[in-house]
Amino acid sequence: MSTHNLSTTIELSVQIPDISESSRKEAEYKAKEAYIITLLKYGEISSGLAARLLGISRLEVIDLMAVYGISVFSPQSKEELEQEVAETLAMLEK
Repeated sequence: MSTHNLSTTIELSVQIPDISESSRKEAEYKAKEAYIITLLKYGEISSGLAARLLGISRLEVIDLMAVYGISVFSPQSKEELEQEVAETLAMLEK
């Protein structure tokens, strides 16, 4: 994965009268969270980078992945899974 400097500005124009500052801030954070988790879902960023961008731990990112229905395991073929199991068993036998 190559490193790129990326700056994204998302502008949302919605007329909501009398919204509290705390509600506005939470909604903005949730929008940022969804954007970053979507980038993670498509493999554009790592979980470590997602954690740094959101100001949370990688374990919290893994919890968020579950909330957004994203598997922490990358898709693998049957052969790849069998190879991984064989390698794990070999390591355990040592």
